Amino acid sequence: MNLTYFLERFSEPWILTVGGLTVGVLFGAFAQQSRFCLRAAALDFAHGIFGVRLSVWLMTFSAAVLGTQVLVALGEVHATEARQLASPQSLSGAAIGGLLFGSGMILARGCASRLLVLSATGNLRALLSGLVFAVMAQASLRGILMPAREWVAGWWTTADIGGNDLMAFLSMSFTVTILLSLMWLAAGVFFAVRSRAPLWQMIAGLGTGLTIPVAWWFTSSMASQAFEPVQIEAVTFTGPSADTLMLFLSPPGSTLDFDVGVVPGVFLGSFLAALLTRELALQGFEGGKSMARYMTGAAMMGFGGMLAGGCAVGAGVTGASIVALTAWVTLTCIWFSAVVTDRLIEVQPKKTPEEKIVPEEEMIAKAALQPVPVQRG
Repeated sequence: MNLTYFLERFSEPWILTVGGLTVGVLFGAFAQQSRFCLRAAALDFAHGIFGVRLSVWLMTFSAAVLGTQVLVALGEVHATEARQLASPQSLSGAAIGGLLFGSGMILARGCASRLLVLSATGNLRALLSGLVFAVMAQASLRGILMPAREWVAGWWTTADIGGNDLMAFLSMSFTVTILLSLMWLAAGVFFAVRSRAPLWQMIAGLGTGLTIPVAWWFTSSMASQAFEPVQIEAVTFTGPSADTLMLFLSPPGSTLDFDVGVVPGVFLGSFLAALLTRELALQGFEGGKSMARYMTGAAMMGFGGMLAGGCAVGAGVTGASIVALTAWVTLTCIWFSAVVTDRLIEVQPKKTPEEKIVPEEEMIAKAALQPVPVQRG
């Protein structure tokens, strides 16, 4: 990608911010239309439902890994310069943070990206939970919880095992990684066809995943052409949510970069997609009892995501797309804790009225699984 024209006319921070905003708009619009959500996929998997929501996640995940690995193989993306591979990462943080994040997203009824997408459509529960998530992420990054995060993260790092490149540990070639991605994509397509998923929803799921390699491609191009050092990165929400929060709270002149553009971009993209499809609707809490559950889950995700070095998207999709070991540890722990937490919640004898509300994506998934009546002449 030749960015000479833009670099000669605009400052590098503004180009990075606009690039992050553009990627965010695309991610937000596609994620809103596809109903992409790791929590939803994990719940379906836990209940043995291999339907629309799981197929959307598989197609998003496989598109991100496949697209990124193709660009890396072609030399368009220098993955070894990404933070996840270029510097030591915390294995203890990935495991414990992933466990906290997985349980938190079940309690908050959505991961960080899903809360942001839903808040743009008028879901006030998601908006408040997202704000709690951002505050906890900031407290964990630079605030009162930073010592605790650093203490846990220092227990076991990738420096102790010689790096974070899983492909190098397993002696995997790009061909093997690409073939595995194609297998996950095939599984997603199979489940989608079997559950009669809407075609546009599946296309939107692929579009959500493809924003990840686009982000890697853009930041890699900036890193190779800009005069100042540029961090090669893609889409994540834990750190950017904290940075965006401080951008609004701190005096003018705060640093602009790719991360700062992503969060507003996702909100804008989701809002526009919901507006065009007439899906905007104000939703609030039905009562006060369930608020504690949402806030607790959001707080767990904020600390857990920062401890793990990424959220369900940042580690689970973006980090996995460059085959970072800690990202796969985080993703595994998120899935495991999400399933266990859901099982524990299910055995509770009573539920509040709000907990009995069936979210929109669950209604869509159930409708897709209903058999189509056959008309007889």
